Amino acid sequence: MAQETKQSIVNTFMQLLNEKSFDKITVTDIVSRCGINRNTFYYYYQDIYELLEEIFTDETDKIIKKHQHYDTWVEAFYLAVGFARLNKKAIYHIFNSVNRQILEDYLYKVIVKNLTEYVNPIAEELNADDEDKEALIMFYSSALMYMTLQWIQSGMKKNFSEHIDRLGFLLDGNIKHALEKRIAEKNN
Repeated sequence: MAQETKQSIVNTFMQLLNEKSFDKITVTDIVSRCGINRNTFYYYYQDIYELLEEIFTDETDKIIKKHQHYDTWVEAFYLAVGFARLNKKAIYHIFNSVNRQILEDYLYKVIVKNLTEYVNPIAEELNADDEDKEALIMFYSSALMYMTLQWIQSGMKKNFSEHIDRLGFLLDGNIKHALEKRIAEKNN
């Protein structure tokens, strides 16, 4: 029963986020729609900020626990931004609120995690330096993070998949190639 109530709060909050800005959602909105009293909400959450943090923490944990091998960085990136792609309106409303940083932290964390899962096997196979591996992960993560934030800022109207697929085609193999080139340079 307790887990159902908590899940109902989360679901109601996400419904409201799909309807209006995060800054305009109140605890009263949540409890009214959810059919619970305020005390029940406060039993689980200190405020709606903690609720939002928990949602992103849970989503991050789900992705981290998958610990997958990816064939391409595009595949890793799509999993990282899957929650955002499925909840466009909610993400847009959070992005345009005072709590944008919570969203940015979440996105960056899952992008870095998934790109690390992609790059690690390549780096291990080539016996690449950790510094080189980290540099590539930071570069790709930062670029993809910026692109994702630009897409959100534009209202998520463009077909993001087409853009990422095109970029994936253009950059295909560049991570492995970059590491191979760096190793060859060090060995000369």
